Amino acid sequence: MQNQLFLKELTREAARRRTFAIISHPDAGKTTLTEKLLLFGGAIAMAGAIKAKKAGRHATSDWMAIERERGISVTSSVMNFEFNGHAVNLLDTPGHQDFSEDTYRVLTAADSALMVIDSAKGVETQTKKLMDVCRLRDTPIITFINKLDREGRSPLELLDDIEQSLGIEAAPLSWPIGMGKGFQGVYDLRQARLRFFEAADKGARPREGVIVQGLDDPALDELLGDAGAAGLRHDVELLDGAGYPFSMERYLTGKQTPVFFGSAINNFGVRELLEAVVDLAPGPRPRAAAPREISPLEEEFTGLVFKVQANMDAAHRDRVAFVRICSGRFNRGMKLRHHRLGKDIKASNAILFMAQERSGVEEAWPGDIIGIPNHGTLNVGDSLSTGEPLKFLGIPHFAPEHFRRVLLKNPFKAKQLDKGLTQLSEEGAIQFFRPINGGGMLLGAVGALQFEVIAQRLASEYDVDVDLVGTKFNAARWLFAESKEALDKLVHEESDALATDAGGHRVMLFTSDWMMERTVERWKSIRFEATRECADATA
Repeated sequence: MQNQLFLKELTREAARRRTFAIISHPDAGKTTLTEKLLLFGGAIAMAGAIKAKKAGRHATSDWMAIERERGISVTSSVMNFEFNGHAVNLLDTPGHQDFSEDTYRVLTAADSALMVIDSAKGVETQTKKLMDVCRLRDTPIITFINKLDREGRSPLELLDDIEQSLGIEAAPLSWPIGMGKGFQGVYDLRQARLRFFEAADKGARPREGVIVQGLDDPALDELLGDAGAAGLRHDVELLDGAGYPFSMERYLTGKQTPVFFGSAINNFGVRELLEAVVDLAPGPRPRAAAPREISPLEEEFTGLVFKVQANMDAAHRDRVAFVRICSGRFNRGMKLRHHRLGKDIKASNAILFMAQERSGVEEAWPGDIIGIPNHGTLNVGDSLSTGEPLKFLGIPHFAPEHFRRVLLKNPFKAKQLDKGLTQLSEEGAIQFFRPINGGGMLLGAVGALQFEVIAQRLASEYDVDVDLVGTKFNAARWLFAESKEALDKLVHEESDALATDAGGHRVMLFTSDWMMERTVERWKSIRFEATRECADATA
């Protein structure tokens, strides 16, 4: 009987969860939309100003110094809040392509995605790349076309752009009334209503005013004017005949994206979007693992570390592992098996997030994101459970495309440098390599802007000043071999090009594509891999 009650509670709590990542090309308004989702969700009382570094407040989700200075997101953050009876886990991701590795890992922890598009620019380069990542897992995507308060492309043209550029059906579930200076709001096609908001103090949550129910409501003509009302009716009639009807099945399998229009800065369309996310987006889904797939409704607790963040609280020099709960219930203080190390750990100080703000958590359920403070015990890709040994799959390290040699300005701070690079590399955004023949340490990153972030964080968080100078290398590959003899022979003959990464794995560095092709052709008994599962890290 007790077991049945627990399973009933588990099923109910899992069904309440909505865990989604918000993604976009830079400057599409993603951070502003994130703030407004938190505002409408009641998680914050006032939205921050997302403008210049002169602003007194900054986006709740942008907490790192460089984020506030540049006005961009360079690390992902997690925000938990309740809305309409659902527990929402919102994962804000970096938009800049140089931080795509962090975004990729966050998407592995999400059950769906919210894609933000600038109405003037349409689908952009990074949007396409993020879409490719989502397509790898058939991640369901809801699209929000932002900045309708500015002059931009027509709604029909934007829908066609999504379909042609991203190869996915676009089914509008809201429709804009005008654009730019003539923008009057959005009509909710899903609920057949138009919401108007009363003026509120700057940054505060808008107060809901008049609601127009349906296109036949006489109030529509009074509020929009005859021309505006007639134009809206004409557009909706056109969509009924020519647009894609929304299909829940096609959305959940990644073949169709429901599309919403609005202006995040002016609050138009944000509430409709948030309501759709909790109504339409899937709850926790089964996750691939070895030796078997894990259902969210299994009794045993399982969790996946998809991110590690150092120094969220600079005063305590802490490291927090972000854990996606995949099944079962988490209780404060429970013992969890750390399968990479083969040890038990006690999760006594687990936390919930609001960007860098945190609060203790007594219990959590599938779909929730919790933080476990630790001192380097947990790495990206680690699997935790209260039951059988397992390893969650699909969180890789990517081979760096940019390299820098580290020159320490003060040689007496070598220990601080080593500590800083070790901890920052655990986050997965930067990788460092030690050449086996000695010489200075090398840093590798997927995006060059990461080096600027690392140099600033070393200075501000570890009091270490470095110069990062260019190298001759432009590619790296991890080495895997069935035969130890073959690997030892390569190490002996190619030692000048070899290094070890932070996990102790052998890596070969290349100065050109031609050199890499020649080496791969010569050493046929060795695999040169561009990715490595994070969970492969050594103890």
